[in-house]
Amino acid sequence: MEKAVIYTDGASKGNPGPAAIGAVIKDGAAGPVITISRRIGRATNNQAEYRAVVAALEAALEHGARQVLLYSDSELIVKQLKGHYRVKNEDLKPLFRRAERLIARLDGFHIRHIPRSRNKKADGLANAAL
Repeated sequence: MEKAVIYTDGASKGNPGPAAIGAVIKDGAAGPVITISRRIGRATNNQAEYRAVVAALEAALEHGARQVLLYSDSELIVKQLKGHYRVKNEDLKPLFRRAERLIARLDGFHIRHIPRSRNKKADGLANAAL
């Protein structure tokens, strides 16, 4: 897998509360290659969103991805990873730094915000794990 297209989502019941992540990783325009659906313990929604991004980037890199296009329905995560928003929350800073380190290992990275209606598969995987 040279180019990966990733859809990620995180979910939390209670915020913070029981949380889970979901991700779909595609090989370019091909169908799903990898799916992630797992509980992550207690977390906020934003922590879950970041953990989904980190897990998906790790999986993509493990499968040889050099370029990633990542879609997320979390405007906060997208704007922070693009450098438009600073990361002020102390609990998110380590997750942000981990995502940055993974992104630095890629030759190319783009992230885009999408509406929840276009992220149903990742959302379903996160909610199924809850």
